[in-house]
Parts: sequence; C-alpha cells; structure tokens
Amino acid sequence: MNAAEKIARPKVAPDNIEPHVMTSNPPSEKGDMYETHEVFKDSTDGVNFRTVSWQRATIIFLKIQFAMSILSVPGALATLGAVGGALSIVGWEILNTYTAVILGDFRNRHPECHTLADMCGLLWGRTGKELVGIQILIAQVLITAAGIVSCSTAFNALSEHGACTVIFSFISAVLMTGFSSVRTFSRLGWLTWFGFMTFFVAVFIFVVAVTQQDRPAAAPPTGDFDLGWVAVASPSFVAGITASANVFISGSGSSMYLPVISEMRRPQDYRKAALLTGVIVGAMYLTFSLVIYHWCGVWLTTPAFGSAGTLFKKISYGIALPGLIVGVGIYQHVAAKYMFVRILRDSRHLQKNTTTHWATWMGSNLILGILGFIIAEAVPILNYLLGLAGSLCFAPFSLIFPALLWMYDFKSYRTGSGREKALYGLHIFIVLIGLFMVVGGTYGVAVSIKQAFTSGLIGEVFSCADNSGTIS
Repeated sequence: MNAAEKIARPKVAPDNIEPHVMTSNPPSEKGDMYETHEVFKDSTDGVNFRTVSWQRATIIFLKIQFAMSILSVPGALATLGAVGGALSIVGWEILNTYTAVILGDFRNRHPECHTLADMCGLLWGRTGKELVGIQILIAQVLITAAGIVSCSTAFNALSEHGACTVIFSFISAVLMTGFSSVRTFSRLGWLTWFGFMTFFVAVFIFVVAVTQQDRPAAAPPTGDFDLGWVAVASPSFVAGITASANVFISGSGSSMYLPVISEMRRPQDYRKAALLTGVIVGAMYLTFSLVIYHWCGVWLTTPAFGSAGTLFKKISYGIALPGLIVGVGIYQHVAAKYMFVRILRDSRHLQKNTTTHWATWMGSNLILGILGFIIAEAVPILNYLLGLAGSLCFAPFSLIFPALLWMYDFKSYRTGSGREKALYGLHIFIVLIGLFMVVGGTYGVAVSIKQAFTSGLIGEVFSCADNSGTIS
C-alpha cells in the first residue's frame, strides 16, 4: 500500500470516499462535497473559470518554468563547472518536481485551498496564511521585476539603445500588466502556447549560433584567450550559493501551479501535467545550458543572449520578446489572482461581471505592475533578482512548505513502521535543505548585490544607460 493510500480522510470528504480515488473520476461523480469546497464552481451564470484541460495546464506550467532562468543558468555553470552545474540542474529539477507533486496532491485532498497561503493556513492558522500570502506577492513582484529587466534589455538590443532604458522598462511593465489582466487561465492558453514556442525557438537559435562562432562575443576580439571551461570548479561560498540559487529557481515555480488547478476541468489530472513538465523542463535546461557553457566558457553575458554577438542577439531577443512578456505576465497573473480571490472570496462578485469584480481585478494587476517596475529600476541585474527571489521566497515555496504540508497529512508516520519513519525523516531533510537555501542563499545574493553596487556593476537607480551591452 503506497503513501497516498494510507493518508487519513480529509475532513471535507464524504466518509465513503478515499482521497486517492479522485484520480479517476470528476468530483461530481465521486461526491458533491468535493465540488462544494472548490474555490471556483462550474457556472453558466457569470464567469466560468473551470475550463482548463490537463494538456493546457502543461503548457502553462512549461511557460512558468521555462523562461528567464535559461538566460542566467549558463552563467551559473560558469561558476559551478560543467559537472557541478549539471548535477545541480538534475538534482534540483528532481526535487522540485517531487515537491510539485506533493503540493498538487495536498491541494486535491483539500480542494478549498486556492494558493499556498491557504495551505499554510492549515498549518499555522490565519496569521500564517496572511504572512505566506504577503510572501507570495513579494516573490511575484521580484519575478516581475526580473522580467521587466529582461524585456528592457531586449528592447535596447533591438533598437541599439534607441531610448532611455527607463522608458523601455515602463513599456515592458505595461505590456506584462496587459497580458496578466486576461481573467482566466483558459483564455491565456493559446497566448501561453505562442509565448512558449517563440521563446523556445529563440533559445534554440541562440544555442546554434554560439556553436558556429569563432569565439564568444564577450571574449577579447583578437589574440589567444582562455575559454575557462572546467568540469569541476571551486567557487567561493558567496559565488557558489548565488549560482546554486539561480539554478534552483529555474524549476521552483510549482507553487504557481496551484491557482491553475482550481481552474482545471479535472483537478485530479494535475499529476500528468506536473510530471510531464518536470521532465521536459529538466531536459531543456540541462542540454541548452551545457552546450552554451561548452562553447562560451566563462565569457558569458547576463542575460546570455549577448554571448552570441550583436546580430544573433537581436534575432534571439526579437523572437523571444513575446515569450518573455507572456512568461512574466503569467507570474503577475497568479499574484493578481491571489489578491482577487483573497478580496472577493465567498462573495457574489467573484464570478459575476460586476463593477466590484472588474475594479478589484484590474486594480490588483495595476498595483503589481507598478511595484515590479520600481524594483526593476532599483536592482536592474537579472541574476541578482532571480537569486534573491529563489532564496528568500521560492526556497520556502518549493522545499520547506511542501515538506511540512506532507508531514501535516502524514503525521502518523512519525511513530509508524521503519519505512514510514524513513519517509518522514526524508521530508525533514528537505526542510533542512530549504532552510539552508533561505539563509545561505539570501546572504550570498545580498553580498553579491553589495559588491556589484560598490564596483559599479549596478549603476544608479532609474538609469537611462544601455543594459544590453549593444552600445558602449
């Protein structure tokens, strides 16, 4: 008997239904109690949010995970080395995919949970729920800020710094906020597919381009140079933990899957989408990053597209721009959806086209877009923003909280059989890994940001300077 089959019945389930059997039939066929606890109800009167298939959910998950991180992960390999970097990518992807499954399973046992904040409310009550909710918003704003930096870089590269970078950042924030304002994940579906494909094609073109050039664009233009490729590197703690945080965050967005589950036609199909996403994303990050590092070594720019030279940088950014906007727009959409549901939950405005409904939805998106723009101009370096988000927010989201939630539902394992105690101990170990990433990662990124300001790598806030490296 596996772990899922031994789980105690949730309080919301009818007595004759085991939680694990929800993998085969819709809630309406297994008991109305499940449906009554769903955040969004099937509706023909108002907005029907429950329209997402597991295939469309997979595309949304892919776009959540495969985005800006591919522009910073190759730089992490330059710090960790090829073997160290590859092991880091594979290890983190396996662990992140496992905790993604934990989150989805927990949500389907407790269908009243819309976000990670709702789940943590079961652990720590109202205070815990609100604090985690604030943490979710902080994480999303940091990701939005990183996306604004990437898009402003793209605009600078394409236009050869045709305008002040602040203007390009503002345009990026407006575009992302416009995309995130589409109300349902189902309506975002085809745009998400388009965004994923354009970004994938752009990265593929860039990878091919770096294999065809005589030397990396960032390397000295003439004379001999050391590529700097190593199998195993020996970075300092600060450099190593910052690089590890950047690799970790590349697959740590599973907490963003949770609002999507609430809009799936069959939430019990979630595992298919999560597992398929984990395999595809892990394979893409591993292969693309290793090829880029093999051909560019330490001569990598951040973001990485600049390593292919001016022409291919423009081509890659031009094709990738829709994908960058869509990817970050999804993150902002998830944060806005959290605010929207948090404010209107259990009111008639949640699924009715009322003035309150629209004002809350559009206001949530606008606030998040403004905050993302301000932070992007305060810390305009992509890998630092991603590293800070990874260590401060996504380490708890993807490691600590999922393990604690598993321990909450399987608390009897503490005194169970040897196998059950071992499983319980494994999740304690995951919590410890998460705590190390929070403390060590945040310290490392903070020191790196301080050093970058001191050295002039990060210039003035709200600077008009070119951030694409196109104009000297």
